[in-house]
Amino acid sequence: MVSFTIATGRRNDLVDITGPVRRAVAASGIDRGLATVFVPHTTAAVTINENADPSVKYDLLMGLDNLVPAGLPQYRHAEGNSDAHIKASLVGSSVTVIVEKGSLVLGTWQGIFLCEFDGPRTRQVLVQVVKTG
Repeated sequence: MVSFTIATGRRNDLVDITGPVRRAVAASGIDRGLATVFVPHTTAAVTINENADPSVKYDLLMGLDNLVPAGLPQYRHAEGNSDAHIKASLVGSSVTVIVEKGSLVLGTWQGIFLCEFDGPRTRQVLVQVVKTG
C-alpha cells in the first residue's frame, strides 16, 4: 500500500490525483490487477470523471452544492459541516481501477480526483494494488 497527502485549497475542491496514483501503481510492480484508491476521511471523497475540460470540475461542485446546500437550519451536526458529510457519502470514499500492463486503465478523458468538501485541509490518500489473474 502507498500513502500520500494532498493539500486542498478551498472548502469545496476537486484535485487531480491521477499522477500520484499512477506512480503508486508503477511502484507496486504489479502487471495485472486492481488498484483501490481510498480516502480515510468523512468529509472528502474520490471520483473518476473528465479531466480534459476544467469546467467539468466547476459543474460537478456546483451541482453538488445545489443538491446539498451548506448551512441549512435543519442540519443538526454541531460542527456546521453537514453538507460536507452528505456530499462525501454521495460521491464515495473509494474507487477501483483496473491495472493492465502495469498501468491504470482509464478512458481517454478520465482522471482520478480527490473531492474536498470541508477544506482547505491536508488529506491522506491510500492506494492498494492487488494482483489478479
